[in-house]
Order: sequence, then C-alpha cells, then structure tokens
Amino acid sequence: MGKVLKTESEWKEKLTDEEYYILREKGTERAFTGKYWDHKEKGIYNCKACGEPLFLSDSKFDSGCGWPSFFEPSDKTKIAEHVDKSHGMYRTEVTCKNCGGHLGHVFTDGPRPTGLRYCINSASIDFGKK
Repeated sequence: MGKVLKTESEWKEKLTDEEYYILREKGTERAFTGKYWDHKEKGIYNCKACGEPLFLSDSKFDSGCGWPSFFEPSDKTKIAEHVDKSHGMYRTEVTCKNCGGHLGHVFTDGPRPTGLRYCINSASIDFGKK
C-alpha cells in the first residue's frame, strides 16, 4: 500500500467527527465506550483511516483498561512510535505509519511474550473477520 496523503478537509470528508478527532487531532475516546474494547471475534484490525492491517485478534487481550489492547502489532513496520509529553505525562504514542493516524499509546505493562500493551482507540480501527 502506498503512503496515504490527504488534506485535512479530505480527512474530514472521509471520517466521522469522532474518528477525525482521534485519528487526526490525537484525541481519545472514553474508557469502556469504544466498539472493540470487549470484542472477541477472530480476524484483523485495520487502520480506520487508510485500511492498513495493524493488529491480529490473536494478539488481543483484556487488560482491564477499557480500550482494545494488543501485545504486538501484526507487522512492526506498519506502526510508528513517538514521544508524547502531553497532559503532564510521558508516554509513547502509536500512529499508523501509512497515514499518520493516531491510534493510541503503547505501555510496558503487557503480557508475555512481548511485555507490551498497545492501548488502541476503537475509533482508530476497523475489524475484518478472518
């Protein structure tokens, strides 16, 4: 897939208000309100903005945080990580490498085998069955 470049007005046409707020303005949805936080079907989670495959259901786990959580991306080359010092915290932001869309954050308190917890907004992803 080629890198997706759109103007902000093109993104506003493509995405809902909530999706735009999260993916383009680095917002977040409230815990336990997103479509996929308790989702258990088998398949793949793709970037909502560009369709890039990001996470497999096999790496999803219940972290209790209220957002979909994964211990690894389907392909590490599809994800970009950035230092995030907003809101008085020091975190690692996760974005889609293909379109730059904000997905959520990654933390080092996840399960084996990686010890990572990719905490992802439901509005940033779309699910496809295997």
